[in-house]
Amino acid sequence: MGEFSMGEAIQQFLNKSRIKGSIQALQIEDVWEEIMGKTIARYTESIRIYGDKLYITTHVAPLKNELFYQKEKIMNRVNEALGKKIISEVVIQ
Repeated sequence: MGEFSMGEAIQQFLNKSRIKGSIQALQIEDVWEEIMGKTIARYTESIRIYGDKLYITTHVAPLKNELFYQKEKIMNRVNEALGKKIISEVVIQ
């Protein structure tokens, strides 16, 4: 059996576990205001990741509309913040 650093072992565990999306969503929530700005962050109710999809929930209709038109930009910024291409689709709810 090979030797791994603690970081490598945790990364391998996350890659194989079901909680990976939850951990990544928490990482995104930590930087969401930096990525999207204070106003959008304030009215975003939840951010979730299932597979390669990022689900953003808000009940503010004008914000939903704005986010809908920024899907590509959001996807690129989130992937950049995570350091790798994880998100391939953004779903606005």
